[in-house]
Amino acid sequence: MGRVISFFGRSSVAFTLMAIAVAVVAFVASMAFLNWKAAPAVKQPAIQQNEITILRPDPRPSGPIDVIDGDTVRYQGSTYRLVGFDTPERGDRARCDDERQRAEKATQRLRSLISTGNPSLTRVACACRPGEEGTSRCNYGRLCGTLTVGGRDVGQILIGEGLAHRYVCSGTSCPKRQPWCDGR
Repeated sequence: MGRVISFFGRSSVAFTLMAIAVAVVAFVASMAFLNWKAAPAVKQPAIQQNEITILRPDPRPSGPIDVIDGDTVRYQGSTYRLVGFDTPERGDRARCDDERQRAEKATQRLRSLISTGNPSLTRVACACRPGEEGTSRCNYGRLCGTLTVGGRDVGQILIGEGLAHRYVCSGTSCPKRQPWCDGR
């Protein structure tokens, strides 16, 4: 029969160091597992396309609602496309001088309405494909919202005064815009 070589006889120091290293690794792994299991579960809120957040300007130093044009405002660093109506385009986006002039009137009227007090901006879901809301692929990167002043929807006021057209999107698409210039 062959000769038996004792494992312990080769190097008891190397074996001891190896055993200590294995024990340390096992202890660290066990503690990490126990800490992970003991930690409270963090539940991520589900993002829903139809979730609505109410934003109301109040006396805090958050700043007022800034009017960009007749259907676009900025509040707390975010730009909102007001839904349910469409106003004429300003500047280079206008197709004729009449549209440009109407755009300025709609913009000034919206500023006037907001200055009368108690505006309330409510974020609503945009008619975008899932995941595109607030990106350049939908509404030029704007969020969507409704704006009321004194409990009245500003879109309905502007439509009633002839400064806006009704413009209601559905699903993930919007209708063709009505022209503000004759024949264009």
